[in-house]
Amino acid sequence: MNDTVQHYLDEFERRRFDQGPLYEERRLALALFKQNGFPGPREENWKYTDVRPLRQKPFTILNEAPTDPGRAGIDAVRFREMDCIELVFINGVYAAQYSRLEGLPGVVRLENLAAALAREGDLLAGHLTRYADDKASMFTALNTAFIRHGVYLNIPQDTVLERPINILYLSRANGQPHAAHPRNLVILDERAEATLIESYIGLDEADYFTNAVSEVALGAGAVLKHYKIQQESLNACHIGSLNVRQDRDSKLESHSIALGGSLARNDIHSRLAARGAAIDMNGLYMPNGRQHVDNHTRVDHLEPRTFSMENYRGVLNGRSHAVFNGKVVVHPEAQKIEAHQNNANLLLSDHAGIDTKPELEIHADDVKCSHGATVGQLDKDMLFYLRARAIDEDRARSLLTYAFADEVISSIELSPIRSRLEYLVIGQLPDAELIREFAHEQH
Repeated sequence: MNDTVQHYLDEFERRRFDQGPLYEERRLALALFKQNGFPGPREENWKYTDVRPLRQKPFTILNEAPTDPGRAGIDAVRFREMDCIELVFINGVYAAQYSRLEGLPGVVRLENLAAALAREGDLLAGHLTRYADDKASMFTALNTAFIRHGVYLNIPQDTVLERPINILYLSRANGQPHAAHPRNLVILDERAEATLIESYIGLDEADYFTNAVSEVALGAGAVLKHYKIQQESLNACHIGSLNVRQDRDSKLESHSIALGGSLARNDIHSRLAARGAAIDMNGLYMPNGRQHVDNHTRVDHLEPRTFSMENYRGVLNGRSHAVFNGKVVVHPEAQKIEAHQNNANLLLSDHAGIDTKPELEIHADDVKCSHGATVGQLDKDMLFYLRARAIDEDRARSLLTYAFADEVISSIELSPIRSRLEYLVIGQLPDAELIREFAHEQH
């Protein structure tokens, strides 16, 4: 056990968690973390991702948010042109004064998880840790040990929430490296519908660690559109997971965008547990410099006539490195399912690298499954075509790079999110303003 693991054990003792409804879960999770520590290169799921920056540095967990960015700082990162319900967290601590819950239907439960635990912890304990497996990841176990702030959302049967919910997890310098362990619990009952956005944003170049876990339960016929936008500081580490259980005819639409962080990893695990359950996953990652981005997905087809579709795209520059591991497991009873996954990567630098591994594990014989991965550079014929039309090389490269990334961006229905991502992606390219004009014409 190294000093950093001991640091988290000491942090746990310092908080003096009482014998509440999650006490046993916290204790067991901490014991797992103590026994196993941080993952290393000998573990298959982590062999290409070096977490030494997290093993070597103790991050302090804040009880309160001592630094206030002010309303102007928060307004700068909001989707101001979108009418949404919003919860704001600063350095992992809920900021009620900046959150906007006006107009929330009375039948919908939406609040800071800490408040919900204090009032009805026994009820929430029946869901928390049920969909995210502490044994599967020591980062999940660490999050469970420190469950406090986060979002609790419960939408009752036949309720359609028209306005999107945006969760803003904002981080800024605090004078010392700090950690946040957000936990989100989302429950949609039968035929409920909602749009949920998780935004993780660094407001400066702070050194911090975000370890986020989201648990989602979708009832029969429920529909969730989920967006995760990761724009952490380039000095930050981000580990996050989305863990979903889907009932009959439920649908999850997932959009995962990774642009920030020196070390970033995003895991998605969905269990298609009843007929008709479907998941559609889109992802875009654009590391630069020495950034490292890791995407791991797993879909368990547990029952017949379930459906999964996956499309992840990466644009890598500088000396960056990325990992993609998409796994589909078709269980013996899951006949007549359909599962497709694709990972395409564009390398803009000779020093950038990608380890990609789409996997199919099939234990049924009446299925439609496909998977594929591509790694390459910009098409020389297309570059020549554009150059022949008096477009200089830098601009031609930018146009082709944007077109490659736009396949994921254009699948986003919410125009404020799509516009922001276009702005951020194009901002990394030469001749940004001209490319923005081109993108505007396309939409």
